[in-house]
Amino acid sequence: ELNARDFIYPLFVVPGQNVREEIRSMPGVFRFSIDNLVKECREVAEMGIPAVILFGIPEHKDEVGSDAYSDEGIIQRAVRAVKAEVQNLLVMTDVCLCEYTSHGHCGVLNGEEILNDETVELLVKEAVSHAKAGADVIAPSDMMDGRVAAIRKGLDENGFRNIPVLSYAVKYASGFYGPFRDAADSAPAFGDRRSHQMDPANGDEAIREALSDVEEGADIIMVKPAGAYLDIIRRVKEATGMPMAAYQVSGEYAMIKAAGRNDWIDEERVMMESLVAIKRAGADMILTYFAKDASRVLDRQQ
Repeated sequence: ELNARDFIYPLFVVPGQNVREEIRSMPGVFRFSIDNLVKECREVAEMGIPAVILFGIPEHKDEVGSDAYSDEGIIQRAVRAVKAEVQNLLVMTDVCLCEYTSHGHCGVLNGEEILNDETVELLVKEAVSHAKAGADVIAPSDMMDGRVAAIRKGLDENGFRNIPVLSYAVKYASGFYGPFRDAADSAPAFGDRRSHQMDPANGDEAIREALSDVEEGADIIMVKPAGAYLDIIRRVKEATGMPMAAYQVSGEYAMIKAAGRNDWIDEERVMMESLVAIKRAGADMILTYFAKDASRVLDRQQ
């Protein structure tokens, strides 16, 4: 049975004042400047949704994504503002460099090659800076090797032992991410990200990756996308016994929205069915752009 407490609401933060800009490929989803983000988070908390996850779109991008780990970075400022103004809301932060680099890849490059260890060092700095700003949960989404262990160690050494790491352990090379890259302005300038995402045909690799992240100290394991990978959610949950998150990604949302707007499907019914399926498969928490819509429906049904 679904409950508003199952949802985590993804939000996009941009520089500026009084910005509330709808994302073309994701009707009903907006980019917010920090002032409006705080208002949105207040509404989310009042609806009984327990958590948000923040994605930042910085003013300034460079080769090494410096805004990602600056104390005055967009996410750091956003977290401080939300934590100061909104009670009863967990703030999770996405830890990755792709939104912050001029080339749109998730790390430090040497030519066209991503340097794993150099990137991991920066991710640790980013995670620690989010924790210092007040983030409740750190969610590394980049897929570099050894990142979970390094981030866990960095948090522990800086006095943030109690901050859990939600690892994007199982992230498929999927066509369902299209609208997100539009939203986060993070499409790679060249090549693609398949080198460090999983082959949709491979189920066993997901188990290995998840177990390895648990060993490295992940507290929550995430599978993404969700809808086309329900079997993986179930298998990973059974293999790890860990709290499971699943991300109903932008393309899943956009398809349901588009078909609903054309009256080809009953949008509300399909939305609820898709979320029930993700929970039934074993997800303890669902990251979804439908969090507010679904909570309204659940509220009405009570």
